[in-house]
Amino acid sequence: MFTGIIEEVGTISSLNGGALCISAEQVLQDTKVGDSIAVNGICLTVTELRTRSFCADVMPETIRSTSLMALHPGSHVNLERALLLTSRLGGHLVSGHIDGTGSIQSIQEEKEARVLQITTGPEILHYIISKGSVALDGVSLTVASLTDTAFCVSLIPHTRQQTILHEKKVGDRVNIENDLVGKYVEKLFNREAAAEPEKTSGLTREWLTKYGF
Repeated sequence: MFTGIIEEVGTISSLNGGALCISAEQVLQDTKVGDSIAVNGICLTVTELRTRSFCADVMPETIRSTSLMALHPGSHVNLERALLLTSRLGGHLVSGHIDGTGSIQSIQEEKEARVLQITTGPEILHYIISKGSVALDGVSLTVASLTDTAFCVSLIPHTRQQTILHEKKVGDRVNIENDLVGKYVEKLFNREAAAEPEKTSGLTREWLTKYGF
């Protein structure tokens, strides 16, 4: 589990088939083989530790379904170690399991903010809500606006400086992870409705709205 608060920007030192090695410093502190590190939002298991880098294995399906295929030696990546139970949850709950990718349709400057418009599929947009949480390349962000085909996020200067999002250009792909709380709520609601369609469940849309879901 992660928070979407990026600890460090690392650099890919080698990418050979399913083996990925990343130069880093901060995320190596207290890290052991077998620990999890989110790389552009993708939860990967550390398989080897070196003096100033770590390596992880990447499955072919992960490469196909994320933006990793666009990376190469020298590419920068967002890095975050797994959340400790004693840590502050500064972003939101992020699992490191990517739901899909989106494409940057436009980038606009708005005073000190930079607004990215992301186009993606209906299966992703289904879980996007205005002012809700979303993770882009592992960065916890708030949805600023939403349409039938895209959503916008606004980047403050600190986020741009501390992550790779300042490098993004129109047309670039980004990894997207939807808010997992919304997915669990929908699953529970649909399961109860299917199990006892004739019985009025205590979990209703009105109840969810009343308590902020």
